[in-house]
Amino acid sequence: MAQITRATKPVSDKNLQRDWKLVDLKGKILGRVANEIAAYLQGKNKTNYVTHLDLGDNVVVINAKKVVVSGSKADEKEYTFFSGYPGGLRKVSYKALLEKMPGEVIRRAVSGMLPKNKLRDQRLSRLFVFGDENHKYGDKFTQKAKLLVFDQ
Repeated sequence: MAQITRATKPVSDKNLQRDWKLVDLKGKILGRVANEIAAYLQGKNKTNYVTHLDLGDNVVVINAKKVVVSGSKADEKEYTFFSGYPGGLRKVSYKALLEKMPGEVIRRAVSGMLPKNKLRDQRLSRLFVFGDENHKYGDKFTQKAKLLVFDQ
């Protein structure tokens, strides 16, 4: 009789395969989508997920200028930048930052959803954000990768 092993196979970087995911933010709520994007960057959708390895996928985000926030956050939300020098604190409203740098709004939201550890920068480097539908990663998507639709 064949013996069935019940041991978990160890995961290594050698057998790692990264897919490409495309996310369209047109009309989607920022916080809910940021949570889903963070899960794909971490690799939580994979069966061999472990917390100490970076197993996540590459995520391309399009239509970042058309993302929506709930309530009155569009008018009241502010982002702060501090240079470290006296008088170096700058505040920018959500609307102004979304018009000028929509990628920064998405990147900050996703960064807040990722764990605060040494893998955070590696995961964020695989996030590619574009303000409109045009992007340069069109040939990267295979038949397995599809347009993700997030239910609200």
